[in-house]
Amino acid sequence: MSETAKSRAAALPHLRRGGFAMGDSIPLPLTMAAIFHAPGDATGFNQYGRFSNPTWDAVEHMLSHLEDAPCVGFPSGMAAISAAFFAVLKAGDHILLPSDGYHTTRALADRFLKPLGVTYDVRPTSTFLDGGFDGYRLAFVETPANPGLDICDIAAVAEAVHKAGALLVVDNTTMTPFGQRPLDHGADIVVAADTKAPNGHSDVLFGHVASRNADIIAAVTGWREVSGSIPGPFEAWLVHRGLETLDVRFDRMCSSAEVIARRLQGHRAITGLRYPGLEGDPSHNLARAQMERFGFLISFELASEQKAEDFINNCSLMQAATSFGGVHTSAERRLKRGDAVPAGFVRLSVGCEPVEELWKAIEASLGRISG
Repeated sequence: MSETAKSRAAALPHLRRGGFAMGDSIPLPLTMAAIFHAPGDATGFNQYGRFSNPTWDAVEHMLSHLEDAPCVGFPSGMAAISAAFFAVLKAGDHILLPSDGYHTTRALADRFLKPLGVTYDVRPTSTFLDGGFDGYRLAFVETPANPGLDICDIAAVAEAVHKAGALLVVDNTTMTPFGQRPLDHGADIVVAADTKAPNGHSDVLFGHVASRNADIIAAVTGWREVSGSIPGPFEAWLVHRGLETLDVRFDRMCSSAEVIARRLQGHRAITGLRYPGLEGDPSHNLARAQMERFGFLISFELASEQKAEDFINNCSLMQAATSFGGVHTSAERRLKRGDAVPAGFVRLSVGCEPVEELWKAIEASLGRISG
């Protein structure tokens, strides 16, 4: 971790300190309110729950600290992605999406943007630069891509996108601001599902949009207010709690993933192993230059659907669940979620269990399907 990242992590749990009065609660109070006392001209004060909430303010303050940019919170990652699209696009715009990233982003474009006159193309993450960006209003990348973990050069893409007069949106869900900083590499907008590692406890949906462009933040905030795509105060409070331990959890998860990925290399049950931290991974050199950590996601293939299911379901320290980034290690056979992957493709999300115990459980489960 860089010195700047260490400083950012150290300050994160203390951001509210400067506003404390004697006797204030150090943990964030939960403000459950749809209305606020607002006599006369209440400009600049909380008035109505669709406009603002003190609990949102606190979690957005934390996210802004991490991103080093203004942030707007949303009730899910897809709500954040939707806001980034609907706040800046209009009929006649043409956009570019990753063909191998999270499939719901493409579904949003196909089912809802296209009927409104916004057309789209798709391109693989690993070759996202190929073909240029002329004619596009916006390019959207997810790197590392979920679930295949391909990577693109954010800085190079940003330069080319801006040269073509377009905006670059980066989905940073798989890495969090502790693992990768797309705005520092030239992205105009970052979106993320804080449902994953930032919250970390698999008990709430949340998302955010970050940008250093004031006009974009104003447009996204306006979209949230008018559309009603607002996070609940309790959900925001839970994410605030999770963010206070993100540095510790993320470090443990990434460190354990590096150990486990190396031990998976060469295992007779596994093919197609992908992890950016492996020296032989196609994305390794770019990952070293662009990312502060290699992440906690590992992907690989097992010989069949049944072997993949047996591996996941019979591992004593693994949950069979969608999503990722929680304290518990989880895995999923991604074909059943609509990704264009082989039947035995597994996405493994390494959690916070002691790594040696976790490896013993993974090794034992692999042994049972390959014996």
